[in-house]
Amino acid sequence: MANYQNSSRMIMTITIAVAVVLVVLIWPLSMLGKGGVTADGSDDAELRILPVARVEMQKAVVKSDGKPRDGATVYNAVCTACHASGVAGAPKTGDKAAWAPRIAAGAASLLKNATNGKGAMPARGGAADLSDAELKAAVDYLVGKSK
Repeated sequence: MANYQNSSRMIMTITIAVAVVLVVLIWPLSMLGKGGVTADGSDDAELRILPVARVEMQKAVVKSDGKPRDGATVYNAVCTACHASGVAGAPKTGDKAAWAPRIAAGAASLLKNATNGKGAMPARGGAADLSDAELKAAVDYLVGKSK
């Protein structure tokens, strides 16, 4: 009978040891993808609390080869970011109703607003390296597209 009890205890001890080893090995793996620990061992709580989107305004960089750029080139490099989609209240390119009162105010007024900025638009559309002639060409191009 003593042999039977020893073998029963041995089987019970081995069973408990195997169960503990399995729990220690399998439990962390079961937490992957459930907001616990990721595969690289880091907590993904920071990823869960990040905002859905972020808007960053950056200065427009226009590369120049030293030659004056035409209105279309300046518009496509600087102005289109806001005026193509109407972001931040910018009147959309080609929207005749939005541009009519601005065009009626005159070319000098439009150029002044482009030079000094207006509303969310920074001075010179954020491209401080634009010459006066390039800025005027861009304004003329935008007005031509919106008449």
